[in-house]
Amino acid sequence: MTSFTVRAAGLALVLVSLHAGAQDEAIPRTGNGKPDFQGYWSMTTVTPFERPVSLGDKAFFTPEEFAAFEAERLEVEETVQGTQADVHYGFDDYGLHPSQNVRATNLRTSIIYEPANGRLPDMTPEAAAMRAEKQAWYAEHATDSAKNRMLQERCIVWPHNGPPMLPTGYNNNAKVIQTADHLVFMQEMMQDPRIIPLDGRDPVAASIGQWYGHSVGQWDGDTLVVTTTNFTGLTGRQIPTFSTDAVVTERFTLESPETILYQFTVEDPATFVSHWSGEFRMQKTTGPMFEYACHEGNYGIVDVLSAARAAEQETP
Repeated sequence: MTSFTVRAAGLALVLVSLHAGAQDEAIPRTGNGKPDFQGYWSMTTVTPFERPVSLGDKAFFTPEEFAAFEAERLEVEETVQGTQADVHYGFDDYGLHPSQNVRATNLRTSIIYEPANGRLPDMTPEAAAMRAEKQAWYAEHATDSAKNRMLQERCIVWPHNGPPMLPTGYNNNAKVIQTADHLVFMQEMMQDPRIIPLDGRDPVAASIGQWYGHSVGQWDGDTLVVTTTNFTGLTGRQIPTFSTDAVVTERFTLESPETILYQFTVEDPATFVSHWSGEFRMQKTTGPMFEYACHEGNYGIVDVLSAARAAEQETP
């Protein structure tokens, strides 16, 4: 081997080493070398959960199409007096409108990207029948008792807390705490922390159901993969309730110091005819994250039930 070849090989090794070092410095890392997710993150996005039917299998906007779509979604509309929106409040009055929040953007036309139409797969006939039965029962008995009200209305579970975790109308901030063997993900609205062990432990017994399931994390290179089982079959959401046999796989990838790519896949053959997957990005934001005091001044249930009793008195 000539001295030139040796010098060239040595230079190549130095360049490879420098490139690897640059990659390592691209994202923050913990003391044990893992990506550091700690801090405050915004899950606000203008991307809808399901793709509008009119877009068919169009998975991405062009930059120009997205700019127009985002502008429309971020437009602040004045509430009409006497409507439900007016009685609730104008989000922009309290800094809750998406246009006022930090958000990560992407060109996807929907959070769901699989199936190809960007929409939830059909439910199985058995699951659809069960859902219809529950909805019929709820329509008749929703105001019989406080116990019959939705879990989120009773400040027990907010369905968007997941998994999969999904953006909601407002309060889309989250706080992450991370140690060598645990990651804690706490969303602003409900603040019921997901404590995810990273030490390779086995899942708890299948008979032990939990509101948000039982999550176990492991590292796949620089991506944190979280597998969740042990659902209760009781936590309804904007999507059909998962069965107790559902499995949700989440992937957290720190793309940059400012952005997390969050991906998920839901497998629940007792509920859906096929699995489904989605993704969106979380953007770094500033803290602190204020308490979401769901029960404080929660007179909604009292009003709902008292109004139902009053209506019963008026019924001939």
